[in-house]
Amino acid sequence: MKAYLTLLGRSTWALINSYYAVVEERGYHPDRVIIYTEAPGESGQVSDAIMDISKEYGFNPAIEVKHVYEGDFIKAVEAVGGELRKLKDEGCETALDITPGRKALVAGAVLSAPKLIDHMYYLMIDSTDDADKPYMLIPRRRQTLIDFAEEARRHTL
Repeated sequence: MKAYLTLLGRSTWALINSYYAVVEERGYHPDRVIIYTEAPGESGQVSDAIMDISKEYGFNPAIEVKHVYEGDFIKAVEAVGGELRKLKDEGCETALDITPGRKALVAGAVLSAPKLIDHMYYLMIDSTDDADKPYMLIPRRRQTLIDFAEEARRHTL
């Protein structure tokens, strides 16, 4: 079982494009997608896009949207950390995508349970000029998908 947690900040394209990159480049096909958002009104469009991408690659994850309050670091720690512990207890492989999240939410998510995260994805783009376009319309040479958890394991003595 694989779970993918992501943090919806100001940019829906950042969330959609990073999910697309993880599915396309890493072949990570989650069984569950959990979207933490400070703005629940935008989650429908994002959920639809996640489902469309997933179906294109032949899988159908369960999608959940969870609300956290804007800038509330402690609530982010509690919410994401609790979810990661629950998923690990269930035997899930976990991925956290920090690309689209706002800083307080990302910090809370990362600090909540670093040993419970198997993958921590970040889609780096060299300019925000084309950031509001679909992943496949932005030249690959301008985008780099990083798995910080994998990099940390590789470089830890």
